[in-house]
Amino acid sequence: MTDQSDKSSLPPESSLNSGPAQKQQAPQPNPWVEGLQTIVLSVFLALGIRHFVAEARYIPSGSMEPTLQINDRLVIEKISYHLNPPEHGDVVVFWPPDSLTPPGKRRDAFIKRIIGLPGDVVEVRNGEVIRNGEVLTEPYIKAAPDYQWGPEEVPEASYLVLGDNRNSSYDSHAWGFVPQENIIGKAVVRFWPPDRLGLLDD
Repeated sequence: MTDQSDKSSLPPESSLNSGPAQKQQAPQPNPWVEGLQTIVLSVFLALGIRHFVAEARYIPSGSMEPTLQINDRLVIEKISYHLNPPEHGDVVVFWPPDSLTPPGKRRDAFIKRIIGLPGDVVEVRNGEVIRNGEVLTEPYIKAAPDYQWGPEEVPEASYLVLGDNRNSSYDSHAWGFVPQENIIGKAVVRFWPPDRLGLLDD
């Protein structure tokens, strides 16, 4: 926006010298300023992508074996759950209930598989997961669960999650349901290690 006080300090056009116009040279950009602007823009883009679109996560434990191994690197996609709700079998990253984080400690995200949707009645009995009266076929688990749980109905806007390594997973059978607003996103791609790169199967 032009400052009016600056315009009024110029002489009127009729009083300017009518001689040949001098060619004005555009100011040269400062490479340091341009570099700083590029860095700042890149940081803002990266933060925006991480917050709204996708982010990378690594696997710190064996609770999702054999599907996910310790130190696997994954891409977590964040857009689809703004359009459609999670589905049975989705592998999701989420914030655990606040009660699981001791005061003064950093809250770490969990990764588990969605077994129960809102309204589902789920039970774990005799090494099988039973949902709405039907025994689930689960080729992805490491071993049959050795505990009994339920039956319980999944509350509205909540999900029941279990680790694929059923007997070494701290999940819904131990602490309850995941509120929908705690879900960060869906694990869609493993990008490390290279020999296991690819989309995650449901």
